[in-house]
Amino acid sequence: MRRLTVVQLLPALHSGGVERSTLEIARALVAAGHRAIVVSAGGRLVQPLLDSGAEHLTLDIGRKSLLTLRHVASLRRLFVETGADIVHARSRLPAWLGWYALRGMAQGKRPRWVTTMHGLNSPGRYSGIMASGERVICVSQTVRDYLLAHYPSTDPTRLRVIPRGIDAAQFPRVTRADRRPRLELGRQYPQLASDAALLLLPGRGTRLKGHAHAITLLAGLRREGQEALLWMPGAREPGREAYLAELEQLAQRLGVAAQVLFTEPTSRIAQAYAASDLVLQLSDKPEAFGRTVVEALAVGRPVLGWNHGGVGELLAQLQPDGAVAVGDETALAQRALQLLRHPPALPSRIPFTLQAMQRATLDVYGELID
Repeated sequence: MRRLTVVQLLPALHSGGVERSTLEIARALVAAGHRAIVVSAGGRLVQPLLDSGAEHLTLDIGRKSLLTLRHVASLRRLFVETGADIVHARSRLPAWLGWYALRGMAQGKRPRWVTTMHGLNSPGRYSGIMASGERVICVSQTVRDYLLAHYPSTDPTRLRVIPRGIDAAQFPRVTRADRRPRLELGRQYPQLASDAALLLLPGRGTRLKGHAHAITLLAGLRREGQEALLWMPGAREPGREAYLAELEQLAQRLGVAAQVLFTEPTSRIAQAYAASDLVLQLSDKPEAFGRTVVEALAVGRPVLGWNHGGVGELLAQLQPDGAVAVGDETALAQRALQLLRHPPALPSRIPFTLQAMQRATLDVYGELID
């Protein structure tokens, strides 16, 4: 494939799965000798992007304001001046701006148009722009099914399922017999310094992540005689004080306040998985992919989650006994006891790698150029 210029569009570069994927593809493009340009309002991930050899143009293309329409001309000028071969939109408003910019270009000089559906956005015309690409990348089979269900006129031959991937080197396997991660965690958080089973639910401090389900599960396990602790990194966040107070009151009411620890997000998530005995994924809203499942299993820790969305899809492939019918709290407690007392055999190899995702995405660009 000849040297390409690929422009990726997204609202900002602060943190999150969309931002992470953008950087990962930019790095892969540069490593393969291509030119990678990212357009966003900026953020803390701009410097890592630049360090990879990619370029960044600061335009606030994610702000929901009529003034944002002025960026259509700026994007069109960028596409022309850089000789862009591919424009890849990863979010709805940037996609609309990119689409309008392309419409104003001569047919023969127009870059090829790629979109990625990263989430299960509310269906409608506004979200429908994400199904407009000449190639539409779906981050899971769940997303592909959702897209075709809500946008049935979409040509399925334009869809490509490319699951998100993890860098296996960042999530090395740790045997359950290795207690060093747990001892280190106990030194950091004395409340977790015990031999009780450790449940881990990583996730932002938002109601959709299912923190209340985890607290209820912990109370149920202790009633069954299973000594357990629950750590929820990420539940303690600025601006989420009222929600956190609700969770603390629930833990107090169920008699497990001393066994629950709410903390800020951890920068050492692989070590957190290694220190735990069971990782929980209890989001009430179906996830598009479910990266937590892949990361935890790569480290060698079983996962317990609701059987819907991307989480259910991944568990069906990698650890079927970790999936429980959505909302069935009794089955959740029974399955947790089973997984803690009889740890299951876990896959020795996780197929969802960063390298596979990068390679498949560049192949999509190649399809359009070739």
